[in-house]
Amino acid sequence: MENNTPEHIKCLIIGSGPAGYTAAIYAARANLAPVMYQGLQPGGQLTITNDVENFPGYPDGVMGPEMMEDLRKQATRFGTDIRYGIATAVDFSGHPHKVTIDEKVELTADTVIIATGASAKWLGLPSEMRLNGMGVSACAVCDGFFYRGKDVAIVGAGDTAAEEATYLANLCSKVYMIVRKGEMRASKIMQKRVIDNPKIEVLWNTVTEEILGDHAVVGARVKNALTHETRDLDVEGFFVAIGHEPNSKIFQPYLHHDEQGYLKTLPGTAKTNVDGVFACGDVQDYTYRQAITAAGSGCMAALDAERYLAALGDH
Repeated sequence: MENNTPEHIKCLIIGSGPAGYTAAIYAARANLAPVMYQGLQPGGQLTITNDVENFPGYPDGVMGPEMMEDLRKQATRFGTDIRYGIATAVDFSGHPHKVTIDEKVELTADTVIIATGASAKWLGLPSEMRLNGMGVSACAVCDGFFYRGKDVAIVGAGDTAAEEATYLANLCSKVYMIVRKGEMRASKIMQKRVIDNPKIEVLWNTVTEEILGDHAVVGARVKNALTHETRDLDVEGFFVAIGHEPNSKIFQPYLHHDEQGYLKTLPGTAKTNVDGVFACGDVQDYTYRQAITAAGSGCMAALDAERYLAALGDH
């Protein structure tokens, strides 16, 4: 007779990357027997990042995929059960929590740590995807250092784009800011910082047609939407700052979130509004979105989960 009882897990981690792997390391060392489902992109956004130079402990820098492999091995060493699969549905209406993997595998869990991250929004150009990590980036703070003294372009019109353009101007010789309309969405103070910066040239009413280069970015072809004139920008870096989308849709019916979908946590913790459900990393971090802050919040989530179980007498 077939047993249809769902597998029960003490600590289920949904998603990998710095947040998920760090949560797994701490949870495993606390004997929570964590099970991790890696998600659509095992290792998260850092697997498409070449050089990582701002994560402590790597004095010579490290390749993103190599760093994620190190974290995965560390989590495995302490006993984390790492599995392939995507969480496709959840039911947080009662206890234990219910999670569906790949639309067919039913699980129950005492605690759930959500580390599904956020996905950068892209322009959708084939050249953009082809040169991703070879001059195309969605994070100026992560990769701007590599373009010190060089000319770069950035696409976007919101506060993040304005902030990143200003950041790049501190490092680069010239920053072209490509704005699709004749105005920015950014706050007035951020717009003023951009316009007053002599290193930043704003290209209004402009769209990107193609990013140029075979194996690395050597330029960008842009078009003025009003005059229809095209122009090739001589740049070595191309930054996309048109926003991120948190991977949180399946959790939103149960968990508090902001208007963009970022999950809300109790300040100073990884706790959500549902007992036993915790969120860490970029899925709940609109502000910083760095590997080191994601890892720190993963630690918080595991410690919060451990304390939750201890209070229940389950650990």
